[in-house]
Amino acid sequence: MSVSEAEKALGYTFKDKELLLLALTLPSASGENNQQLEFFGDAILEFIVSELIFAEGGSEGEMTDRRKILVSDAALDKVSRKLGLDGFLIRSKSDMANKKAIPSVYEAVVAAIYLDGGLEAAKKFTLETLDFNESKPELENFKGKLQEALQSRGHPCPVYIHTDVGTPQKHKFKVILKLFGERFTAEADCIKAAEQLAARAALEHLNNNKNGKL
Repeated sequence: MSVSEAEKALGYTFKDKELLLLALTLPSASGENNQQLEFFGDAILEFIVSELIFAEGGSEGEMTDRRKILVSDAALDKVSRKLGLDGFLIRSKSDMANKKAIPSVYEAVVAAIYLDGGLEAAKKFTLETLDFNESKPELENFKGKLQEALQSRGHPCPVYIHTDVGTPQKHKFKVILKLFGERFTAEADCIKAAEQLAARAALEHLNNNKNGKL
């Protein structure tokens, strides 16, 4: 792997090249790997995303739902592949099917950039690579997309089970969606948002298994 090629793909040049190499190294390749950076990057990413969403406004529930979408494995997998990070991973040959590594490496890279260049550098990288507009319209489409996908395969329409798990002062709704022998659970401040998040999880499962048995 060429460090300069990875830096070019990221749009950031590291002062400490070892930080980048560490961010790209999986546990299967070395005892010194990106797990700690992944942990730290998760927190940094949530802060950066939360700050932008807060500035744009919205209810607590709406902001929480947007953040969940933006920092989800699906979103980070997409941006990691777009940047080509999946091709820069340092791992053993037996670990080539590790799908979790692809979204996680983005978090590790965010932490590495933060440690190398500070918060502003990490923020610049995040804002330039994540698609913040994507979470707005997509939140309203998951239920419809799931229903269309199920009907195309001859499956019945999904049934959503709602439970109010909040308090009289502050409602919080839990939604359970049972499909394919799996339970997809989500919580939000309103039923509609919780249903969308549960549908999104079920849709991801359906898409990941489109070539196999459900």
